Amino acid sequence: MMLKTELVEKVRAYDPSVDEEALNRAYEFAMNAHGEQTRASGDPYFSHPLEVAAILTNYHLDTASIITALLHDTIEDTEATSAEIAQLFGEEVAQLVDGVTKLTRLELQSDRAKQAENFRKLLLAMSKDIRVLLVKLADRLHNMRTLNHVSNEERRHRIAHETMDIYAPLAERIGMHDIKDELEDRAFRELYPDESDSISRRFEFMRTEGDSVVEAVLVELRSVFKASGIPADIGGREKSPYSIWRKMQRTQSSVEQLSDIIAFRVVVPSVPQCYQALGVVHGRYQVVPGRFKDYISTPKPNGYRTLHTSVIGLADHRIEIQIRTQEMHDVAERGVAAHWVYKETGSGPASSAVREENMQYRWLQELLEILENAVAPEDFLAHTRLEMFSDQVFCFSPKGEIYSLPRGSTSIDFAYAVHTDIGDKCVGSKINGRNMPLRTALQNGDQVEVLTSKNQTPSPDWEKLVVTGKAKSRIRRVLREQEMRQYVDLGRSIVGKAFDRFGESLESTSLDTSLREFHAGSSEDLFAMVGQGVYTGRDVTRVMFPDKVDERRLSKSTGSIFSLRRKKPLLASDGEHAIPISGLTPGSAVQMAKCCYPLPGDRIVGIMTTGKGVTIHTIDCMTLEAFTDSPERWVEVAWDPNADITAGELVSRLNVTLTNEPGSLADLAATIAGAKGNISNLKFTNRTSDFFDMVVDIEVADAKHLSAIMTMLRGHKSVSSIERARS
Repeated sequence: MMLKTELVEKVRAYDPSVDEEALNRAYEFAMNAHGEQTRASGDPYFSHPLEVAAILTNYHLDTASIITALLHDTIEDTEATSAEIAQLFGEEVAQLVDGVTKLTRLELQSDRAKQAENFRKLLLAMSKDIRVLLVKLADRLHNMRTLNHVSNEERRHRIAHETMDIYAPLAERIGMHDIKDELEDRAFRELYPDESDSISRRFEFMRTEGDSVVEAVLVELRSVFKASGIPADIGGREKSPYSIWRKMQRTQSSVEQLSDIIAFRVVVPSVPQCYQALGVVHGRYQVVPGRFKDYISTPKPNGYRTLHTSVIGLADHRIEIQIRTQEMHDVAERGVAAHWVYKETGSGPASSAVREENMQYRWLQELLEILENAVAPEDFLAHTRLEMFSDQVFCFSPKGEIYSLPRGSTSIDFAYAVHTDIGDKCVGSKINGRNMPLRTALQNGDQVEVLTSKNQTPSPDWEKLVVTGKAKSRIRRVLREQEMRQYVDLGRSIVGKAFDRFGESLESTSLDTSLREFHAGSSEDLFAMVGQGVYTGRDVTRVMFPDKVDERRLSKSTGSIFSLRRKKPLLASDGEHAIPISGLTPGSAVQMAKCCYPLPGDRIVGIMTTGKGVTIHTIDCMTLEAFTDSPERWVEVAWDPNADITAGELVSRLNVTLTNEPGSLADLAATIAGAKGNISNLKFTNRTSDFFDMVVDIEVADAKHLSAIMTMLRGHKSVSSIERARS
């Protein structure tokens, strides 16, 4: 274990103004606080924060960050308090420690909603000071290095998945490529051990066989640049096993077919010499079309700047060459840490420099906007993954401002990237001066002008046209608000009619009793729940006027009220009507799945969905596979045997293939009508000279009724095939 003198010397090596006394106090405080605690490996727990601090010294972080690394687990795992840390080490360190502290043991959360909520907190903390993320990444890196000591396989996989989904993309976003590569490789090794071993063995073999080729390319490149008179430092770097595997998956290639397993780097003194070096390379070798990228004029969102090109080099090998300055190389290697500004008179960066550094990362502000617009924590997590896992295109506003967007983005994505209000009011766009549909995918270098209208609001169709998390979360929030307003209006109408039946006025009645009974914060919340079908108007009147409801139940007119519920017992959206299913709470919002079209007689299961209630599926529906990891959402249900269902109340879908001959469609319709079924919708999906395929929606009473119709149809020579739709 590293001694405190060794740690101080490590920091002093790059920061002569190190506060040695503060570091020593932090070292002793953390060691005493953790006491005899041990890790899964059996090592003293203090070895973990010490290793985290050592990792950060490799990136030349300031004294406050190193102290934070030493203390980052003390608040959660020991009796130390935030106030105590503030008193001993200052408010700056206390805030950093508070931001980095493991939030309710993030890596142990199996509940995705809790995991997403913790990520929201981490994002808020790092938005105030990017050093929070730097310490958190070092913390995760050491945890991944010691992951093999965790005995529980499920927990190891959960940590690895979280590392791959959240921390590696965050490391990439701030340019910490070394940390990102190691996090990905270690997670890859845990999640896909066979694939990882296979690539590593194949790579080792190719490395052995190809050493002579790599050395020959380096010798030749050095000779070429020496002859050109451009001073250049030339080297090579291998891709990581995970990045190789990911590219193999994306391109459906073998390891041997990949040309850029080793990238050759040319480091020159200045930006003009970068372009001169590019000219030398292109003048000497044959260029591979479509493989040139200029990240100097259009940097990546994490500040990465380099020229990339691929050429046919020595012995007809295709090689990738990256050209950059030394400063660009430092940023590429160490990301945000390479930008760190030290004050000669102090041990840490000025707060203004920290704020300036944070502002360089527009993507961070966009993630915060996603956080603000997300309807639920799970949505936020999904949208941020969209935002972090995308190749980029660079587009320009009419004023020349550049915006980095994921590949496949449309003008709507661009509008939301400019400003949320512009996105909400977008009605059209001009791409490179031409009016283009909003669905048009943007290309690198496009100039986009967004056309707006004050009367416009986001359309439900927009969610299918956008790819950025920011746009998706905002559109979903606006649509949700619109939907809730509709639920409130519908619920108010239902409750009003229910009150009218008892001779009461909704406007002149206080709903406080119902609000307490149904745990609603306001009357609008109550109306929304009624509109969604969670409760019925009768439920509200039962609470508000129990005496009148009892009298009504005893009166002869009661039968007429409840007979209405039996006449049409299908849709939850029918307000007072109940669905013919047992096993549910009275008044539950229920809907039939549009993937399997369940009918009485089918074995069924319910899936609980927030905001929608219960969706009924057939037990063999393929959609259910998506919910195998969410057993808490499954509801045991069955058809109500006492329900009086008549033909025409339920809909099923058939896939039908008919012979292409006169009268075949008429025979189909006549047979269905003769069996007391009714065609509610019909759509042709394919047509040839001999046959045509269609989907037919039929109103029937139950599965037995549908089976009888299908049997009759199979007896017609014009029907080539017929089956229930199972999508």
